Amino acid sequence: MTNLKDIWEPVLKIIEPKIGRRHFVTFFNNTALLGINNGVAKIGIISVFIRDWIDTKYRDMILDAIRSFDSSVIDLDFEIHSVLSSVEDLRSVKIVDNNATTARSKSKTQGRKIPNKEEVNVQGIRSKRLNSRYLLDNFVVGQGTRLAHAACSAVASNPGSSYNPLFIYGGVGLGKTHLLHATGNEILKRHSNFAVVYTTAENFVNEIVEGIRTFKMNDIKKNYRKADCLIIDDVQFLASRERTQEEFFHTFNELYDNHKQIILSSDRAPRELVGIEDRLRSRFEMGMMVDVGIPDYETRLAILQQKTMGHQAIIPLDVLEFIAYNIQDNVRALEGILLQAIAKAKLEHTTPTVKMVARYIEKFDAKVEIQGDIHKYMPANGSARTIDDVIEVVSAYYKISHDEIKGSVRKREYLMPRQISMYLCRVELNQSFEKIGLEFGGKNHTTVMNAYEKIKKLLDDDYNLVRDVNAIKREMGL
Repeated sequence: MTNLKDIWEPVLKIIEPKIGRRHFVTFFNNTALLGINNGVAKIGIISVFIRDWIDTKYRDMILDAIRSFDSSVIDLDFEIHSVLSSVEDLRSVKIVDNNATTARSKSKTQGRKIPNKEEVNVQGIRSKRLNSRYLLDNFVVGQGTRLAHAACSAVASNPGSSYNPLFIYGGVGLGKTHLLHATGNEILKRHSNFAVVYTTAENFVNEIVEGIRTFKMNDIKKNYRKADCLIIDDVQFLASRERTQEEFFHTFNELYDNHKQIILSSDRAPRELVGIEDRLRSRFEMGMMVDVGIPDYETRLAILQQKTMGHQAIIPLDVLEFIAYNIQDNVRALEGILLQAIAKAKLEHTTPTVKMVARYIEKFDAKVEIQGDIHKYMPANGSARTIDDVIEVVSAYYKISHDEIKGSVRKREYLMPRQISMYLCRVELNQSFEKIGLEFGGKNHTTVMNAYEKIKKLLDDDYNLVRDVNAIKREMGL
């Protein structure tokens, strides 16, 4: 039997010259081949962020390299071992249950609850500014926020060592503040003795001005420089504040030199910050920079559904879909319209309607052109009845062609929609593996069966996939 190490080490030697030493050390240093089963190579990775990056950037490269040593491999599966820190650790992992993800195993500190405003220790007094409602677990992850969320998770696991500083940027109301608070809360949960200092840039400016006026700058310096993690929101407001930037520059250096975590947010990328000194911009850029994009329709709908549950309200699905379809670029606006509907429903004991929320949206922004056709991908007969119907909906949802779904190209942007289509044909249409394979370009029934099993397994713990599949099923009229 071939030793897995004898496969993985040559694979790494193939990958390293292709991506360069720097990227190789960052993303592949703590990886290992854990097993090969039914044509799927299972790879151990140290964090969610690394997994997402490798999956997006290097999946095909890894698959090709492994296949040069074992042609039976047709797909990859990544397993997270967040508590491990070396390749040797990963190689020594004993996989007891193939359906259990080691990432769900909790460390001794993970079981602690997040300190509330009254429970934070003396060191963490400034952590009272963290909003305990904002958690990484209740942040709805979409295409535009997946990388930012993964980076925040990595930082919370290893503050001061993973992506320091972490700079999150994007437009107003897209979730930056939620991520900042959530990361601070997660750090306190995992490292309860940490001093996590959260503030806004505006408040930081005011404190510096007051410190100069009252001759208490030394106290302010101590307060910030004793932090294990410093979080500053909206750093664009430091613009043109020379004295404040001077103080922040020295505070940044002090914390960074002592391996303390720094997390910053802004409405734009560092290079676009006007009125910020070059020496500060260069420090913002020396770590990890991630942008928070505008959420897609399905993410907006998922956010509304989560908010509805949080307020213990019952809002018809067509109303939530209508709001999600018409408010496209501001999560806060989504919640604002929803709260109006919930308030009216509770006060008047009525059920919100599409007509009602349309009026709210028009009042919110007269420039919004109300759209009602939210089911443009629905098959003509009202619901999916054939394999072609399923392919029609899935191809529209992922914005790829029928041929790309039916084809054999194994790029991830085609492979996942293809496997989801096969899964839905099996589950919703009750078609045989042989019939599905025939309709998908004459593929072997084993290929279809493996696709079905893979999606079925992923649906157990991949929230994003669950959301996508449910959205597709709604578009199918199921």
